[in-house]
Amino acid sequence: MMILKKNNVVVILLFAVITAGCKDIAVPRPKGYFRIDLPAKDYVAFSDSLIRGYRIPLSFEYPRYGKISSEAAPFTEPGWFNIDFPKYNARIYLTYRNINKDLESLMEQSYQMNVKNHIIKADAINEMSFSKPENKVYGILYDLKGNTATAVQFFLTDSIKHFLRGSLYFSAEPNSDSLAPVIDFFRDDIVHMIETLKWED
Repeated sequence: MMILKKNNVVVILLFAVITAGCKDIAVPRPKGYFRIDLPAKDYVAFSDSLIRGYRIPLSFEYPRYGKISSEAAPFTEPGWFNIDFPKYNARIYLTYRNINKDLESLMEQSYQMNVKNHIIKADAINEMSFSKPENKVYGILYDLKGNTATAVQFFLTDSIKHFLRGSLYFSAEPNSDSLAPVIDFFRDDIVHMIETLKWED
């Protein structure tokens, strides 16, 4: 009789262990991000324009889904203009300057504003050189990796007369993981803009 009771106890314990092992265990899942629908690539021409009375003597192709504007908080200087992408809370800030024996100073300003200010937060900074002698366009594009305020910076010059710098910003808290597809998308547009750029003398 004792043996039978012990067997019953063993069977009950065994059953309890088996059924307890069948429960779903909660497993934390990685944080997800909203899917962002990006438009098909399509470009329009920007050419030798007056922006707030200041001549921007260059031409390039920029995305049709962007809008040229001259709004720049908190103030606007001559030669400042933007390509806005309201749907994506993105903006490419652009600054054109005539070189007046100050190329070295303009390049240093570009480095200070576009790279040095973000180097602390950047995990890495990659450089891509551009050299198009047929259009007299030379420059560097910087890819800033990590949770920086800006992910793409560049400057272009003919080394004699023209200087253009630009930077891509988002009106959102920097998060390189969630913004990565959009950064890559607009980086391609910036590269297209650089590759189609010509100075209008």
